[in-house]
Amino acid sequence: MLPWKTYDAMHAAVTAEPESFWLDAARRITWQQAPVQACGRRSDGWYDWFPTATLNTCYNAVDRHVEGGRGHQAALIWHSCATKERQVVSYRALQRRVAGFAGGLRALGVQKGDRVLVAMPTMIETAIAMLACARLGAVHVVVFAGYAGPELARRIDDVAPRVVIVASCSFQGQTAVPSVPALNEALAEAEHVPQACIIMQRNACPAQLVPGRDYDFHALEQSPPAEPVEVRAQDPLYILHTSGTTGRAKGIVRDNGGHAVALALSMELIYGCKAGDTFLTTSDLGWVVGHSYGVYAPLISGCTSLIVEGGASASAIRVLCQEHAVTCLFTTPTQMRLMRQESRNLPDVTWPDLARVCVAGEYADPTLLDWARAYFQRPVANHWWQTETGWSIAAHFFGLDEADAAVSMNDIGRPAPGFCPSIVPSEAGGQGGEIVLSLPLPPGCLSGLWRDKAVHAPDLYLDEDKTHYRTFDIGMIDGDHVIHMLGRSDDVIKVAGRRISGVQIEKIIAAHPAVHACAVAASPDGLRGQRPVAYVVPEAGLDSPPCADDLISQVAQALGRWVGLREIRFVAQLPTTVSGKITRKKLLVS
Repeated sequence: MLPWKTYDAMHAAVTAEPESFWLDAARRITWQQAPVQACGRRSDGWYDWFPTATLNTCYNAVDRHVEGGRGHQAALIWHSCATKERQVVSYRALQRRVAGFAGGLRALGVQKGDRVLVAMPTMIETAIAMLACARLGAVHVVVFAGYAGPELARRIDDVAPRVVIVASCSFQGQTAVPSVPALNEALAEAEHVPQACIIMQRNACPAQLVPGRDYDFHALEQSPPAEPVEVRAQDPLYILHTSGTTGRAKGIVRDNGGHAVALALSMELIYGCKAGDTFLTTSDLGWVVGHSYGVYAPLISGCTSLIVEGGASASAIRVLCQEHAVTCLFTTPTQMRLMRQESRNLPDVTWPDLARVCVAGEYADPTLLDWARAYFQRPVANHWWQTETGWSIAAHFFGLDEADAAVSMNDIGRPAPGFCPSIVPSEAGGQGGEIVLSLPLPPGCLSGLWRDKAVHAPDLYLDEDKTHYRTFDIGMIDGDHVIHMLGRSDDVIKVAGRRISGVQIEKIIAAHPAVHACAVAASPDGLRGQRPVAYVVPEAGLDSPPCADDLISQVAQALGRWVGLREIRFVAQLPTTVSGKITRKKLLVS
């Protein structure tokens, strides 16, 4: 039960007494040695949360719910859009399977602190592998299942895993793509040699195991069960690579204690969920949302987590929400745009159990969010976070009694507890500036970067004084603490010395009813320095694309002719990362 009714009361509590606030939040977790200190400074200048405490994350996510009488409740529900398979695993069955697989990992030599690389699609077995590592105090490193051999080799050399786990195949649409050839290529190229490989056999594409190297995933589940291993709160739980905000792949390290506390609090405070509720995220388990809200947060909170392999259609999401009484849906703007397009051919939809929808991962234009509110007939809230933070920097708080107005949910909300943002004004002028966060960051954020086989302070994210974390996002903050996002720092376009965020232009273009999606990038201009060029994906089924002149006029009327938008390029699709974010740097602007 939350002790605050309003945002102001919560904000005052965490600002006035942060130690007491976080020690109180830590009571949501079962500790082997309870914390007596919330935050401590490390010798390298970074911060550890609950440094005197010990726990086991897997115990908190699985065992304690079985002991508390929830063994019969569904813990994980899996739906594959590729194979149409479904699987429901109760907390008791999950405990048995995780403990057995952890015993199998232990028999292969995996110990506390060892890294285990997991290259698997979103499946029950992927979650089992993650939880089994947590059970042993090992560090899981989940990577995209579709990586080619060279990219997989780089991850192997970076983290030096004792064991590598792969599925025999992943899917691109309905097509099975064998994974073992990429594994073989990676092992031939990598300098580090894992002690063993584990293959999770799939019916669509079984693999031939290499004697002496490969072990069958499900056979290892039958091993003598391993009990949860006690770890320090600051010990690493996982490493997750991201190109993130600074342009090159980095290993984000997440701790055990702060991570568990932050996610348990967020489920109640931000998403308004309680034990027994069903939480659906459309994220791949290889991304941070999949880690935080596909596996750990729902399970730590005693909820049922519904995970999906492949891109779920509007009809699939509707059926899953109805069949499994989904309380909260967490998805991306890209997924929502697809739903909007597909929903035109669907009958009217009812959502008897759905309470709210949350959106994050990329820019969501207000027109899209307004459509979603009409479609779901439920609150649809935008919020903001990064792989590095692991949970929301800013959000709308469904666990509090006060409710935000629907229109305010188009913005990313107000700071979550412990995040203290401020604005660094741009030297070139213009609206807003870079959003920076005062240190220490709250629990659940990165505990460091993985480099040279060790955890290091994340100095490359800090300002010159090493007192603030740089988000590399541009925005404004109003007097009510509401953060207004204007875009990424590398999305800012400088037109004749004046700065404009590409997102501001995109928001206006996206409001046109004939526009499905758009992205704006900067093109060199000999007179004005740079000029914006808009790439527009028209809505499907139109006889002709929207009129370019109309879109240009729309932007000029809203922002002024100084913006200089003169070119609209109509494209069939926008380039995206494997996690679905638009990559504006790949737009070929001449």
